[in-house]
Amino acid sequence: MGETVQTLAYGSWPSPIDAALAATHDGHPEYVGFVGDEAWWTEPRPTEGGRRTLVRRRADGTEESVLPAPWNVRSRVVEYGGQPWAGEVADGRPLVVFVDFADQRLYRYEEGAEPRAITPVSSVGGGLRWAEPQLRLDLGEVWCVLEEFTGEGPTDVRRVLAAVPLDGSAADSREAVRELTDDRHRFITGARISPDGRRAAWLAWDHPRMPWDGTELLVADIGADGTLAAPRTVAGGPDEAIAQADWSADGRLLYASDRSGWWNLYRDGEPLCPREEEFGGPLWKPGLRWFAPLASGPVAVVHGRGSTALGVLDPETGEVVDAAGPWTEFAPTLAVYGERVVAVGASPRSAYEVVELDTCTGRARVIGAEHDDAVDPAYYPEPQIRTITGPAGDEIHAHIYPPHNPGCVAPGDTPPPYVVWAHGGPTGRAPLVLDLAIAYFTSRGIGVAEVNYGGSTGYGRAYRNRLREQWGVVDVEDCAAVALALADEGTADRARLAIRGGSAGGWTTAASLTTTDIYACGTILYPILDLASWGDGETHDLESQYLESLIGPLAEVPARYAERSPAAHADRLTVPFLLLQGLDDVICPPTQCERFLARMEGRRVPHAYIAFEGEGHGFRRAETMIRVLESELSLYAQVFGLNPPGVPRLELAK
Repeated sequence: MGETVQTLAYGSWPSPIDAALAATHDGHPEYVGFVGDEAWWTEPRPTEGGRRTLVRRRADGTEESVLPAPWNVRSRVVEYGGQPWAGEVADGRPLVVFVDFADQRLYRYEEGAEPRAITPVSSVGGGLRWAEPQLRLDLGEVWCVLEEFTGEGPTDVRRVLAAVPLDGSAADSREAVRELTDDRHRFITGARISPDGRRAAWLAWDHPRMPWDGTELLVADIGADGTLAAPRTVAGGPDEAIAQADWSADGRLLYASDRSGWWNLYRDGEPLCPREEEFGGPLWKPGLRWFAPLASGPVAVVHGRGSTALGVLDPETGEVVDAAGPWTEFAPTLAVYGERVVAVGASPRSAYEVVELDTCTGRARVIGAEHDDAVDPAYYPEPQIRTITGPAGDEIHAHIYPPHNPGCVAPGDTPPPYVVWAHGGPTGRAPLVLDLAIAYFTSRGIGVAEVNYGGSTGYGRAYRNRLREQWGVVDVEDCAAVALALADEGTADRARLAIRGGSAGGWTTAASLTTTDIYACGTILYPILDLASWGDGETHDLESQYLESLIGPLAEVPARYAERSPAAHADRLTVPFLLLQGLDDVICPPTQCERFLARMEGRRVPHAYIAFEGEGHGFRRAETMIRVLESELSLYAQVFGLNPPGVPRLELAK
């Protein structure tokens, strides 16, 4: 006999996916690398204060966390961080350098010993920060990106390539750090060294551009004494974004450029595999890798249109052979050793796991952070990939996750409530992967629609450019178009639509609630709410001039900054909302939320504001994420008239 199926109203379905389960499965492995023939990577520990540890996979297949709490392997370069570690085998054992989040110093670690700091502390502003370390054992150094604050303001900062002595002589001496470049460029990535050790290649860009607008690919000769000659620009420019550069084994320069309208791979300027798909992406953090050359000539690639595959490109024929397996999405991190490729992949049935591809056999297998079904996968959502036509005839890409629970159906013909999820960035994309936070809602009878609105990555430069000077318009319209299309076709209940998002998605949510009448409520996480002040010293350096392209030059269109800001239209917000904010957030600071709430004073709109001590931009602690999910579900329950069992009631103030 099969199990009986209950008929229960949407939103009241009992689910084994509780908030604690979703919270402990948040985050994923990042920054894969090889130390000798061992694969290493960073991995989140939500239940250990949200720290990231370094994980090592030994030759016998055992995995171990290399650094105990409270070590937290995470850089704060450009606030979002970047590649925070590097390692090699020296004298028969691993020698690893890593950045610790607490003080941002670079540490040297050897098995059996405590990590030792090899960079100094600076008390100026945000101090000294490091990313993309590269060990130069021949020189006794580690080469890195150095981000150095010169004053107390978030934009009082310079960035250079620098060499840190491995012997610890710079642990208390800034003078012992050797600068390899000047600071003529505002932003740089780490240097990739050619196989013969004679050339270095790196990327650079300057305000007001973001790295997906235009970057320069620089190359410099390396002297015998380890100094860099004057760099020359060999590709890129204001309207050509190079996402990554590296060297082939025979010393030719490889890079991913969007000069054709799509990020494709080039070798010494010649396209290797011209296609209308992406072999690169938005460089939010220095050290992201979409390709990695193998010593035998082929190139491992993460590529696709929308979702991404792991493949091997033959540069002589332009053919790409993709790894077989269940994965529908690969993160921008790759490492190679011999004929082995290590990547991080996920699917709608599995969270991100560390995957190894043997390019000789074509076999791919999970070697780390293996997905473990904590509940019966029958409760996982079953996404539909949809393309919806917007009001202006534009295509809008979305993932639709209908309510899904093997033990429940809803009565009658009433369509379910739906929540539109607006991703952050806004230059980003919602990946097609298992997310237990989505499953938390869908398994209870609430649908989720992730919208890759105009401006999202993965669909070429023209799709990205739809958001130029249109932020707060195109993203809002596209989310609305998806919500209304679902309602019109009977998939979603027109009277029970909500919207939620974090960071730039928090902006889209707040803008949607203040400029449309489509949603019955909304959840706004660590948002941007007030453009003029956010762009004028309230945020960090990387994004301090992002609005020049998203909204327009402030000097030319100052009124647009006010008219687009949700904070200026707090009087138009008439539906219940939940506002969630980390008190340590330097990207979207809590002052934005506080000013917004002050403007809501006396308006008698039901709402809740929850601010979290010790959380920054994007929540990392399990207890925070539990409170967020339960509060969000309670908001929808109260507004939509749902009755989810066992969820604490969120008190809404008026």
